[in-house]
Amino acid sequence: METDTDAAVAFGGRTVKVIPFQHASTSSPPPQQPSATLVARWGAKLRAMTAVEWMELFLPCSSWIRTYRWREYLKVDLMSGLTVGVMLVPQAMSYAKLAGLHPIYGLYSGFVPIFIYAIFGSSRQLAVGPVALVSLLVSNVLSHIVEPSNELYTELAILLALMVGILECLMALLRLGWLIRFISHSVISGFTTASAISIALSQAKYFLGYNIARSSEIIPIIRSIIAGFGEFSWPPFVMGSIFLAGLLLMKHLGKSKKCLRWLRAAGPLTAVVLGIIFVKLFHPYSISVVGEIPQGLPKFSIPRGFQHVKSLLSTAVLITGVAILESVGIAKALAAKNGYELDSNQELFGLGVANICGSFFSAYPITGSFSRSAVNHESGAKTGLSGIVMGIIMGCALLFMTPLFSEIPQCALAAIVISAVMGLVDYEEALFLWRIDKKDFLLWTITFITTLIFGIEIGVIVGVGFSLAFVIHESANPHIALLGRLPGTTVYRNILQYPEGYTYNGIVVVRIDAPIYFANISYIKDRLREYERNLSGTANRGPDVGRIYFVILEMSPVTYIDASAVQALKDLHQEYNSRGIQIAVANPNPEVHRLLSRSGLIDLIGKEWCFVRVHDAVQVCLQHVQNLDGITPTAVDRTPRRQQNFLQSLRQHEGGGNSVVEPLLPQERV
Repeated sequence: METDTDAAVAFGGRTVKVIPFQHASTSSPPPQQPSATLVARWGAKLRAMTAVEWMELFLPCSSWIRTYRWREYLKVDLMSGLTVGVMLVPQAMSYAKLAGLHPIYGLYSGFVPIFIYAIFGSSRQLAVGPVALVSLLVSNVLSHIVEPSNELYTELAILLALMVGILECLMALLRLGWLIRFISHSVISGFTTASAISIALSQAKYFLGYNIARSSEIIPIIRSIIAGFGEFSWPPFVMGSIFLAGLLLMKHLGKSKKCLRWLRAAGPLTAVVLGIIFVKLFHPYSISVVGEIPQGLPKFSIPRGFQHVKSLLSTAVLITGVAILESVGIAKALAAKNGYELDSNQELFGLGVANICGSFFSAYPITGSFSRSAVNHESGAKTGLSGIVMGIIMGCALLFMTPLFSEIPQCALAAIVISAVMGLVDYEEALFLWRIDKKDFLLWTITFITTLIFGIEIGVIVGVGFSLAFVIHESANPHIALLGRLPGTTVYRNILQYPEGYTYNGIVVVRIDAPIYFANISYIKDRLREYERNLSGTANRGPDVGRIYFVILEMSPVTYIDASAVQALKDLHQEYNSRGIQIAVANPNPEVHRLLSRSGLIDLIGKEWCFVRVHDAVQVCLQHVQNLDGITPTAVDRTPRRQQNFLQSLRQHEGGGNSVVEPLLPQERV
């Protein structure tokens, strides 16, 4: 767009040098479409891939297998896998109970999917398996279709795993993970905090000793707790409270003291072992236990209940969204900490394959666990071998330990769930948002309250709806800045940020900080009219000409402009032209300039009113304004010369020592 020589434009005896604007040729072929460019780029990338890269694409585990350092990695991988595996066994049973399933399905969900993910997943530290939030979602949707005691309930939970896996794989293959970016972090934080409270309250029945309503809405749960308080039983409450206090203490010590890190992972197993010992010794009739758990590995079976796919689809989409936001986010953070790159779509594909394969071995939906992944990372896991060790631990539990699990107190599993979800209560995020951005705090509060009162589905819909509304509002009301020249430079900046910037009578310089399209062009036009009316209140320089004659549009931030916006700009030009106002365009990018040229807007405005720099446009417009005032500027500015700063020296060097000295007005007008 710029050339090595400046063009001289004479106005009233004064020669103004501007960088000539190179206009696109209307006869040149149209630019290549972005989709065609993308396909060509992908084709070139695929052709350039080596056999090793193809192997890593289909089997991400091959990347760490090829470079495995046996002496350095083997010990820490074994220890971390053992640590998290011991943590996973009781958690898997607890989360299965939360989902309304028999505990054995939690163990099944922590077996086959772990091995599959170790092969197809790209994260080396992410620990997958049953998690609290997904378990609550499963329980919430299935309890409205069939009773948990019905065999169909289990079949639908397994079918849900297949559906979630297919959706995750499709989104990965179509590279649609970016869609979830439109959901604000405030929505996710408010949603998970409310869900954590609902999960904790749903486990109260194992502490209180009587049944309460199964719901994700807080009001029915609290109402049923109060209504059944006459059946309150002390033994499970005391035992559960002791287990919960012990778990929280062990988690706190494990986090705060490095030498006691193992306590965090050992907490769930400790609660289970102590609970089994207590039941074996005292046989308390008032404390309910898990009951018989089948022994052996899961058998291959095809998911059933496909006639209910339509009713499960919304929940499958929601769980997929949770997988992208939670699992992929955790995986990327762990990859950055451990110094390797991670492809989000490849990671999503690995989770999808794990869910699909798990559904054929009686698993319900799984995803990455924040708590177990943190323990895995802190234990020093280096590769996916730690995940394979977790799967082996789970297999051993299924083969040899299930007879012992039948004596686990229900209140012990409930305490494990509550201690795990307490970390999801993100009140610190709410306080942070209150201090930083009240709008995001409002979004957090709306999502939190609606999820608690109206349930998970309504909470997500409302939260996502408000999040998208905020995105649309920001897009339809872009930031527009009134620019002024910084003293001693040719740099133009927002006068609200730099009040010392020079503005000139008769000239408005406006920067539009967004793409221009049908949704925001009306707002942009309104703001331009507002600047035209209200500019008289600012401290301008130059001759007082009484009104605006020139509007300069700084378009370097404008990355895109559509046909509706072009037509609106044509209308704006006609409106300005009828009132004697000229539009000037400065620094449009090649795509925007090409579209403006093809639409005829450049010819309508006048090619001579397109400039490389804002400063060039201001020089020319200022000459016109001075001529309107009957002033013939002198050939040389008589402003006292000050020492050249870096920018001035650079401009003089680029212009061969003949750059125009600033400002453009005679001394008495500055």
